[in-house]
Amino acid sequence: MNINKITGRIWKFGNNIDTDVIIPGKYLRTTDMSVFASHVMEGIDPQFYRKVKKGDIIVAGENFGSGSSREQAPLALKHAGVACIVAGSFARIFFRNAINIGLPIIEAKIECEEGDTIEIDLEKGIVKNKEKIFSGTRLPDFLREMLADGGLIEHRKKQAFQ
Repeated sequence: MNINKITGRIWKFGNNIDTDVIIPGKYLRTTDMSVFASHVMEGIDPQFYRKVKKGDIIVAGENFGSGSSREQAPLALKHAGVACIVAGSFARIFFRNAINIGLPIIEAKIECEEGDTIEIDLEKGIVKNKEKIFSGTRLPDFLREMLADGGLIEHRKKQAFQ
């Protein structure tokens, strides 16, 4: 899987998007990923799951994924079809959970409007919107390799058989 270059339509959110907004706690008793996907971002937009398409990208402000340490938050986004999240900053536990489950993320502050199509180059740590290029935080090679393998568990399985 090539995760280094990602292109998609964006959904724009603000600052302090917490895990309760991403996937409300009342849905955490299941392990059914379709349930997570059908309630993703319900705390902001109850119809988001109907609008988001596979390959779409979320662009947000500061402190994305704050709140609890629930791994279900990045899982809900991934299973709803979100290909990547661009945010000014991430809560550290969300950052790690996203990498662990294979959801690409990049810290970058960009100018955009909802519905724009952006290009992300994780290898270079840049985001392009129209003709503007925005520098972001480049993920280290080992994290990009983990993302390319589908997350931590798949990465460790691959390593075990090498």
